[in-house]
Amino acid sequence: MITRIISFILTIILLTTGLSSTAFATSKTDLKKDAAANQKKLDAANEEISSISSEKESMEAELEQAQSQLVQLLAEVDILKSDIDKKNAEIEQAQSDYDAAKLTEERQYNTMRARIKYMYENGSSSSTEYLDILLHSNSLSDAINKAAYASKLYEYDRTLLMNYMDAKDAVAERKQALEEDLSELEEVQEDLKTREEELNSTIAEQRSSVENFSSRLAAAKSEAKAYQKKIEEDNAKIAKIVAAEKEAARKKAEEEARKKKEAEEAARKAAEKSNSESSSSDSESSSKKSGSGAQSEGEKVSGGTGSQIAAYAQQFIGNPYVAGGTSLVNGCDCSGFVWAVYNHFGYSLPRQSGAQGASGTAVDGMENAQPGDIFYYVGHVGIYIGNGYIVHASTPATGIKITPATYRSISSIRRIV
Repeated sequence: MITRIISFILTIILLTTGLSSTAFATSKTDLKKDAAANQKKLDAANEEISSISSEKESMEAELEQAQSQLVQLLAEVDILKSDIDKKNAEIEQAQSDYDAAKLTEERQYNTMRARIKYMYENGSSSSTEYLDILLHSNSLSDAINKAAYASKLYEYDRTLLMNYMDAKDAVAERKQALEEDLSELEEVQEDLKTREEELNSTIAEQRSSVENFSSRLAAAKSEAKAYQKKIEEDNAKIAKIVAAEKEAARKKAEEEARKKKEAEEAARKAAEKSNSESSSSDSESSSKKSGSGAQSEGEKVSGGTGSQIAAYAQQFIGNPYVAGGTSLVNGCDCSGFVWAVYNHFGYSLPRQSGAQGASGTAVDGMENAQPGDIFYYVGHVGIYIGNGYIVHASTPATGIKITPATYRSISSIRRIV
């Protein structure tokens, strides 16, 4: 009878505790599902943040590179502008020298013409001129001296006139050469202007992309923050439920222990009274854990000296300039010319002039330059042939020609051989 009463009491306690635990479990399960769903959304948002951040960093790197290129380009533009201003000043001076030489030539011509006119007005021919000298001479010696003087005077006038004409022609040739150099500089300037516009356009687009990435990144971070907040709220509620469950379990355990103790005490008393019941003891067992593990332009030649390269390059002087070309016979531009010459000897160079100006090893100053060295100017390149001159593909108007190496500011000298 006593045993039945104790069993009934324990059953009521277990049912009551079970209902309370089921109510907690239902609420906690929903919260865990909600937290798991939000965690998936948070993971997706974090992946998007990582992707956008990576793209943004890549675009920022491209923007920084483009800005660096623009700074370098603007520096080259300044150098080129200085060269153009210098060349214009030289052309202006050449024009002034030409005008002065022409005026001197005209004056000498007029002086000579006046003397010749005077001679003709006082004698129609050289024979009458010399006859006049003889008739009016005091002696034969005097006549010879006068005739010699007239001849020297004529020769003097003629020599001066020829010298002045030569000087004027020399100045004209110098002016033409300077104008050709200026034409080349202006072509490079136009190319740099185009590149500057392209870089500015690229930078504007990249800045817009960076701003777009920043906006998307901010939105993704805001979304992730919202999911994180929901997860934290769910976890806080779950923690409260778990704490309540633990507290309920503790109280249940205490109550069960108390009631068990009371039941045992009642049973003991009943056993002592009836001598019909005995006590029993519990035994413990342990389990083992186990694990497992498991286990033409001439036939190409191979190599060449700088002098051989310079000599080979000069074979094509007078051939045409063709933008984008690499043919030494049918036409090439400045970098195509250098590329083709070195390619003939088996050397591999970049195609662009700027990259060629950074190839090989640096040469410290023009005084240390050797034939075959590459002379790089802003937007232009040529091959040094010695004695202060380069051979290069200049412009469509002049083609491949020889020019003093200092006709423009030298940016770098590079040695390949």
